[in-house]
Amino acid sequence: MRVELTVTAKGQVTLRQAVLDHLGVKPGGRVDVELLPDGRAELRQAGVRPDLAGLRGILHRPGRKPVSLQEMQDAIEAVDEQ
Repeated sequence: MRVELTVTAKGQVTLRQAVLDHLGVKPGGRVDVELLPDGRAELRQAGVRPDLAGLRGILHRPGRKPVSLQEMQDAIEAVDEQ
């Protein structure tokens, strides 16, 4: 399928419903645009970004105490001094 779009004076393009349907994008959805060589661009439905709250505890290691930010900084500085 090929679709021709018009660019407004503000440099904006409105995607036709057929394009949005093809991408699976609903109102309020997002589209990723990848700029490719030779003046080409690729449109994709934007991936769902994970909620940061969902990452809480991902590095937890049972039986080990949490490390403070100061302890992390000290460890980094100790490596830099070597």
